[in-house]
Amino acid sequence: MGIGIISTTLSVAQVKKQFSIDNNDEIQKVDLDFGVNSGDCSIKASETNELLTVYGNKDHDSYSHSFNKEMDGGICKINLMLEDDKSAGLSRSISYRMFGSDDKEAANQWKLFLSPKKIYDLNLTYGIGNADINLTDLSLEKVKIKTGSADVKIQALDYNNVAMDTFYVQVDMGSVKVQNINRSKANHVIADVGFGDLLLDFSDKGMVATNVDGSVGAGNLMIILPDDSTPVKIKISESWLCQVNMAKHLKSIGNNTFVNESYYDGVEDLLSFDLDVSMGKILFSKSPTSTAKF
Repeated sequence: MGIGIISTTLSVAQVKKQFSIDNNDEIQKVDLDFGVNSGDCSIKASETNELLTVYGNKDHDSYSHSFNKEMDGGICKINLMLEDDKSAGLSRSISYRMFGSDDKEAANQWKLFLSPKKIYDLNLTYGIGNADINLTDLSLEKVKIKTGSADVKIQALDYNNVAMDTFYVQVDMGSVKVQNINRSKANHVIADVGFGDLLLDFSDKGMVATNVDGSVGAGNLMIILPDDSTPVKIKISESWLCQVNMAKHLKSIGNNTFVNESYYDGVEDLLSFDLDVSMGKILFSKSPTSTAKF
């Protein structure tokens, strides 16, 4: 198993194969730690057997990277960080949120492909720019996503091939939209929102009981709930500086706790929320159109 640094042109857009990591039968699981400081990045399942394939439109001398790969039993641990020739500091992040990216930043494109035949733990970090993550056909036990000022979209067309332990999202000043999060089959969802926006779409039918722990500073957390066939329980700790908009079909049972009509003590496959909000806003809805303004 090895890594290749190649410059074969993939298309007329001059996207080139930058990295590839071979597969072998000894590998049972892949622990991928990936970060990029700027640009447009996508992740999806590969049609090949390689553990990781990375395409980009940058010349090798125009960006820096750090890479490490090691085996721990049947687990292949991969650490890959990509950086252009500018730092993604606080002032640059604020400028990006206010004015958008310049031509050089917009030109940075990274495309990652993962093997649908292996189980992954993903730890993804984005600085500024955009990211499109398609979890369809992948087998994921853990997912952790952190964004500085990047706008990240996550979706899955099918249910996860394995049970997921934790789906963790941290938003600083960017935005993250997680569509069809119930298809991840996550037992635990952790949401940490600073100044940005986070949308969690639970509208699909869940296959496992899920606990959602969330903290909102000065940003916005939007939650789309499933229909009333899924039992829901919500507990919120709030301050006088925040705003909480509760869906009309939920009823209060005291102590800032709300439930839907399918909830009862001891119910299985419960979707439960334990949320804390300081200065931000939490919005619950049964309709995606209600969150369109975010």
